[in-house]
Amino acid sequence: MFQTLTLALPMIAIFYFLLWRPQSQRQKQLRNMVDNLRRGDTVVTAGGILGKVVKSSEASDPEILVEIADNVQVRVVKATLTDVRSKSADKE
Repeated sequence: MFQTLTLALPMIAIFYFLLWRPQSQRQKQLRNMVDNLRRGDTVVTAGGILGKVVKSSEASDPEILVEIADNVQVRVVKATLTDVRSKSADKE
């Protein structure tokens, strides 16, 4: 039993530090970026569509309005966003 524990505990630690912890930090960072969306930010959806935020209402609203081309606006569910690029990051 002691030999099993000496093998299992380091394996669990390796999985935690290499897989679970970085993934949870990434999810937390993305959730924070989505909660702080502003008009003019560039977003990427899970389908790979790039667009600029035209209208982002209150944080409790699950949808935003995104312009994907000239005079083409679509409503997007915030949960489908995979990346948010702020206006200041685009200029740099």
